[in-house]
Amino acid sequence: MEFTACGPAERAELTAFLSEAPGGDVLQTPAWADLKSRTGWAGRHYVVRQGGRVRAAVTVLCRSLPLLKGCRIGYAPRGPVADDPAALDELLRGLGRQARAERLVFLKVDPAVPAPAPDFTAALTRAGFSPVRRGPGFEGVQPRFVMRLALDRSEDEVMAGFSPKTRYNVRLAARKGVAVREETGPEDLVQFYELLEETARRDGFAIRSFRYYQDLWECLVEPGLARLFVAEYEGKPLAGAILFHLGETAWYVYGASSGRRRELMPNHALQWAMIRWAMRQGCTVYDFRGVSGDLDPVNPLYGLYRFKKGFGAALVEYVGEYDLVCRPLLHRAYVYLEPACRRLRSRSGRRTEAPE
Repeated sequence: MEFTACGPAERAELTAFLSEAPGGDVLQTPAWADLKSRTGWAGRHYVVRQGGRVRAAVTVLCRSLPLLKGCRIGYAPRGPVADDPAALDELLRGLGRQARAERLVFLKVDPAVPAPAPDFTAALTRAGFSPVRRGPGFEGVQPRFVMRLALDRSEDEVMAGFSPKTRYNVRLAARKGVAVREETGPEDLVQFYELLEETARRDGFAIRSFRYYQDLWECLVEPGLARLFVAEYEGKPLAGAILFHLGETAWYVYGASSGRRRELMPNHALQWAMIRWAMRQGCTVYDFRGVSGDLDPVNPLYGLYRFKKGFGAALVEYVGEYDLVCRPLLHRAYVYLEPACRRLRSRSGRRTEAPE
């Protein structure tokens, strides 16, 4: 087996591997690295081959730290990805050599691998990675707890798994005339962004600039890795969402809604339309993404879980974040300063729960 860096000519091969391997994710694709390169990250792609065939891969995003001048970190969102244990070991060893050679402060990984996964976590430990202790909420870069809906059934069978209230709301939206359109041009982003701005004002969070969503359209929608959907009533947009898609999985990533006509249940219509679209693409999993792992009904985030649970989605816990620390003193400084970095990014207009 051989650990090597990937060049531009191997982008399609890397994306094809990610679309087929367990745990493959849009956030590991060269297209996602292209998007992040426009916000200060530099993407690097590595693979392990056996007999010329890719058996493990990882995309690492690197950037300088704003509060530690001259220091850089690496992050592999939802990576690494492997379909062979020996290839995973070789990939992790190669990553360690690369991180130390580049004098990164640390390299963070957070693979889309359901816990407990003792073999996968043992491989991380052998390579020098240590688990990062996070709370049950959204303290990590990516959500550790997600809701996933199995789609390897008929539409009727999928809907039969909805809660009675969710089924009623989906049918109510249809009866009342809520229509969901798949947007086809970058000009359609304007409607979505207006909904996003309204949502941010109502719920009190910061969002990225409109330019970011234009970049997302160019990097992900145009290559076929994402779609924009808008729910309308009498020609007026009431809710919108961006869906990622790779291989047999679709991810509900960015959502926005108006405060108008909420009794028409446009968000339910939107989710059902996206689920049906994913099924038509041959997807077997619809990922609603993050929820809190604290399922106490008094938790302020419990409503998010209840909404996604209503569509029949099951709670999945991933193994979480692991760090390979290359420069311990600087890593300790980063851990101390990280809360301040998060506050700075939030004030600069970043929506903190969106994927990195």
